[in-house]
Amino acid sequence: MNTLYITGAGVSAASGIPTFRGEDGYWTIGSKNYTPMEMATRAMYQNNPRQFLAWYYHRFATYRNHGPNEVHHWLSDKNLITQNIDGLDGKAGNKNYIAIHGRLDQMTLFHHQGDDVTPHTTPWDDVDERCLHDSLLELFKIDNQQPVLNQSFKPLVLLFDEYYTELYRISEAQQRMADADKIVFMGTSFSVNITQMALEVARSYAIPVEIVDPEPAHIMHPNVSYKKMTALEYIQQQG
Repeated sequence: MNTLYITGAGVSAASGIPTFRGEDGYWTIGSKNYTPMEMATRAMYQNNPRQFLAWYYHRFATYRNHGPNEVHHWLSDKNLITQNIDGLDGKAGNKNYIAIHGRLDQMTLFHHQGDDVTPHTTPWDDVDERCLHDSLLELFKIDNQQPVLNQSFKPLVLLFDEYYTELYRISEAQQRMADADKIVFMGTSFSVNITQMALEVARSYAIPVEIVDPEPAHIMHPNVSYKKMTALEYIQQQG
């Protein structure tokens, strides 16, 4: 059976990586609090890269050395699309997973969306936390407080005001959805576009759906089963 697994932040929580919308996601600039959905935007990166990169570093890069958990290892030989950017599926040995929202360990030239660019390894270990803001601006080649197209670098992460492009392997992801005999969602809140896209494909092709979550979101699908459990409990049950 060709089962496609689509994972979200709930899968990485056991590795000590907080879910995206948790309390630690918020950020204060001056006297104003910004939500993760306000911080993680192309507009914030362009207009205030100093704060954007500091938030991104604290929110994600500080977890870059965390290791995969049992669920990642179980998924290491599976057909997998993950919404997580932490790279833990790769660390667990999955050679062909799709990181549909990007990868923490990579960056690209700052480009027009859709342009063909090559990912580079982000040298996070070169960051000097004693002068964090300036060090991050230097790392991403941002002068005069604003990134320059095709000169500065941008983290390889899909932001809320951006759209899926081939950089994120969107066509391959859609094909994997259409080819699946079953789609299993693990640890996702169904609040992002890729999960809605997968559900639409499942409805169109009459693909059964399984939702693994202690408090699963209820979805509209004629053939859905709910597994009210953690991803770890689920894989233990699967054997």
